[in-house]
Amino acid sequence: MHSLTCTPLSSSSSSHHTTLKPNLNPLLGADATSRPCSLPFKRRTCFTTRAILSSTREDVLKHFNERRALKIISGLQNFNKDNVASVVTAADKGGATHVDIACDPELVKLAIGLTSCPVCVSSVDPATFPAAVEAGALMVEIGNYDSFYEQGIIFTPEKILGLTKETRRILPSIVLSVTVPHTLSLPDQVKLAESLELVGVDVIQTEGGKCSNPTKSGVMGLIEKATPTLAAAYSISRAVKIPVMCSSGLSAVTAPMAITAGAAGVGVGSAVNRLNDVVAMIAEPIVGPVQVQMLEESTSLASIFAVVVGVEASMSHPVAIVVIRLC
Repeated sequence: MHSLTCTPLSSSSSSHHTTLKPNLNPLLGADATSRPCSLPFKRRTCFTTRAILSSTREDVLKHFNERRALKIISGLQNFNKDNVASVVTAADKGGATHVDIACDPELVKLAIGLTSCPVCVSSVDPATFPAAVEAGALMVEIGNYDSFYEQGIIFTPEKILGLTKETRRILPSIVLSVTVPHTLSLPDQVKLAESLELVGVDVIQTEGGKCSNPTKSGVMGLIEKATPTLAAAYSISRAVKIPVMCSSGLSAVTAPMAITAGAAGVGVGSAVNRLNDVVAMIAEPIVGPVQVQMLEESTSLASIFAVVVGVEASMSHPVAIVVIRLC
């Protein structure tokens, strides 16, 4: 377990974007906030540390609370530094509020050098989180199960609750997001979300794109693709008080629908790191107030940036959705 030593803090630490060196990250456990301080100076310093911890959590959750979070996901098992760097850079330039990367300390260090957005790390092994948090991650995610589904691995509610409780035991102060599996029925997804809220989860993430196979092209296909995760966001957001992030199978067309359904933000993964996937392939121009240009089937920085800009713009201006195609 990592600990935090109470030390004097410079005045610059109170700025809006607090810079946290790895060994000064106040989200590494409860020792820093619960250890008794015998001297007045240490007591004052511990109070300051509590304030930083609270401020850090508020900063990470700010856009969720404002219902305009946009998290760009590079992939739980994507350890390709060049690809992760491209996704993170594009997310930062395109207006994302959070980036979600594989749980690896070196990737975290890479990401925080490229963006001022809070860095979230994803894993299904709670033991891997502390090293990533020490490296600078400000949020952890139990989720992004798609690669496991392909191996025939299914996550039960009991398994997810167990992973969540273990993560909270290890990192009681970290901002924690947990994905509710689409493999559960909608009522069971809601029930699990309610249980996760009770054990201290900060954000619930939905999924469902992988289980949806559109039968139509264009906007109809994009809406069809997003239906499972939109349905989950609608149902779960009405059952819990914590923010719900709608993810999996979303596009610039369906992102504003997620917010309307009750989500506090959207998560976009394959649309930016695998542009030749089905979500990109079924996008095509249409006539009317909603205009979506064809996406380049490449993973260039420019095309990734285009998708991020398009999704971010769609959330702000739902009647004029435009994905910009850059050369």
